[in-house]
Amino acid sequence: MRFDYVARNERLLSRHPDIQAIEGPRGLVFLRRDEVLAAASHADRVADQGRRWIEAQQAHPSGVVRFRLRSAARVDVLEWTDTLTGSAHKNAVIGPNHVLLAQPQWHPGPADDPEPADNPIPPYDVVLPPNAPQVKIAVLDTGIVAHPWFVSRPWFSSCTQDDYEVLDANLDFYLDSVAGHGTFIAGVIRQWAPAADLVISRVVESDGTTDEFRLIQTLHTLPAVDIISLSLGCYTHDDKPPAVLTHILARIPQTTLIVACAGNTASDRPFWPAATKRVIGVAALNAAGTDRAVFSNYGWWVDACAVGENLVSSFVTFDGPRPPHGGRDPDRFIGYARWSGTSFAAPRVAAAIARRAYEQAIPIRQAAAQLLDPTAHRYFPDLGVVVDPPPGIPSAHVGAVGGSG
Repeated sequence: MRFDYVARNERLLSRHPDIQAIEGPRGLVFLRRDEVLAAASHADRVADQGRRWIEAQQAHPSGVVRFRLRSAARVDVLEWTDTLTGSAHKNAVIGPNHVLLAQPQWHPGPADDPEPADNPIPPYDVVLPPNAPQVKIAVLDTGIVAHPWFVSRPWFSSCTQDDYEVLDANLDFYLDSVAGHGTFIAGVIRQWAPAADLVISRVVESDGTTDEFRLIQTLHTLPAVDIISLSLGCYTHDDKPPAVLTHILARIPQTTLIVACAGNTASDRPFWPAATKRVIGVAALNAAGTDRAVFSNYGWWVDACAVGENLVSSFVTFDGPRPPHGGRDPDRFIGYARWSGTSFAAPRVAAAIARRAYEQAIPIRQAAAQLLDPTAHRYFPDLGVVVDPPPGIPSAHVGAVGGSG
C-alpha cells in the first residue's frame, strides 16, 4: 500500500485552486473556496449578512442555494457560517461547501492503488420468481464503462455518455487516480446481488473530487431507488455533520436506504455522510474477515462491516506508460483489478441487503433490519455487524485471496 498522502494532496491541490485545505483540530478539512450553502428557507440570512461579500448566488430546485463570495473579501467561511447558524445546535441550515473525496491520496476512497488482476469468475444471471421485488441500487461515483459484466443487463442501456468513466482527464497518458472506481463498485454489487438493477450517475471526477452541492444536485434528480451507495465523504472542522447535506439526506424517503463508506484513515473521527443517523456507515474487514482492515475507520458511528481488502472486480481497460517489471506490467489493465478500501466494503453491504430483499420478497428496510441485527450475527465493537457473503455465492466472489492491497 502507498500512503504518501502529503505529496499526493499537494499535487491535487495544485490542480484545483478552487479547493481550500484547512487544518482543523483533528486534521485537514477540504472546502470549495469562497462558497457557502444554505437551505432556501435560511438563504435570506446569508444574503443579508453577506451582502458586502457575495459575488453571485445560485438557487437549485433541491431547495439549496449556493453563494459565491468575492475572494478579495478574504472571508473565513468556517467562522462566518458558524456565526450564521445561530447557536451550537446550528438551528439554521447553513455551511461551507465541503469537498467530498473518493481517492487514495485523500483517504476516503480506496486505500491503495488498483493492481491488474486476472479474469475472475463472472457473476451469474438470475431469473427472479414472479413475486420477487426488483431492487434498484444507485451508484453515485465515477461512472461506468461498457464491461462484459454489464452490457447484457437491461439497466446498462439506460446509461448515457455522461455516466461513462473518464480515464485520463489531464491527458498525461496515466490512468487517473480514481478512474475505474465506479466500475469496480458496480462489479462488487454484481457479484453479490446479480439480480439487482443499477442506476449509475457520475458525480465524482476521475481524480476523486466532488462536493456537497454537486451531490445534492444529483440526489435531487435521482429516480426512485431502493438503495443509494456512496463511496465518498468528508470530515468537518468541528466533527459535526455538514448541515446542508445532512438536511437533504433527511428528506430522502425512509423507504430508500443510504449506505456509505466509513473512510480509510484508520481513525475514529466521524466521517460524513457515513456517520449520520440516516446512513448505514460501513467499515472494512481484512481479507480473512477476522479483524478491522488496517486502513479502515471505526467508531461508535459505524453500523456494519464487510471484507474490503484485496477484492477483485470489474475494471477499465487501459495500458499506461510504465514499463513491465519482473514479468508484470503494473499499469496494464484488461478489465479487472484488485483493490482495497471501505469504498468497496460499503457496496458489498448494499448488495447483501438487496439480495435478501429480492430472494425473500420482503421490503428493503426489513431486509436491512435482518442483516444488521447484532443479536443474530457477528458483531465487532466500533465496526458494527459483520455482513458475510450471502449463501450460494461462488467462492471467487466471497473474499480475496493472495496478492497485496
